[in-house]
Amino acid sequence: MTISQVKTKISDSTSVDAAILSRFSARAYLDKPVDSSLLEGLLDVARRAASGTNTQPWKVYVLTGAVKDSLVEQVCTAHDLIRANPELAADYAEAYDYYPEKWVSPYIDRRRACGFGLYGVLGIGKGDKDKMHLQHQQNYKFFGAPVGLMFTIDKVMGRGSLLDYGMFIQNIMVAARARGLHTCPQAAWNGFSKIILPHVGAGENEMIVCGLALGYADEEALVNTFETERESVASFTTWL
Repeated sequence: MTISQVKTKISDSTSVDAAILSRFSARAYLDKPVDSSLLEGLLDVARRAASGTNTQPWKVYVLTGAVKDSLVEQVCTAHDLIRANPELAADYAEAYDYYPEKWVSPYIDRRRACGFGLYGVLGIGKGDKDKMHLQHQQNYKFFGAPVGLMFTIDKVMGRGSLLDYGMFIQNIMVAARARGLHTCPQAAWNGFSKIILPHVGAGENEMIVCGLALGYADEEALVNTFETERESVASFTTWL
């Protein structure tokens, strides 16, 4: 469907706001498939994301069924091996620094609050490494979601393209909410690119940006009751 980008009026702003405000990182999903036409429709909407000089630097791999299950098995195995032998972690380096090399306040404080809050809801105590490992590994199972997305970018692109990519992924998450779906963006996959890239058939010029779980959230799952706090507008805005 073609619409006028200039003349279109948004008559129901509350629905747009609701799609944004109800987006959260869902960490438990129903065993309910997502129709491929529904997926294609939300990607079709998401591709309208802004990008510098219209470079559109995104490339998406959609994983379902046996292909997804095989990747899950391989990465979970690697994750277990790293726990048994931490020296193996050096073999799984991330392609770019998603997180800072050195954490400082207030970011480290928010990070800790997020981690402690999530584990608190799940009843995982500080120092319970077995339960922490199992919960972290849920990332590599796409939290049970029927669809996993892997996003890659051409290595030749600069940092600005990662900003563009973020807007594209946000479009996917908001469009998913408008269709009754939930998502969870996942940087946890980034260190396992040596497994992921050949599995999805990516070229040597591509690097992982992140993964994303997508499906129908389990409304009864305890983990999905966890809600992160957000800073007030006043705390991050300067009016001039």
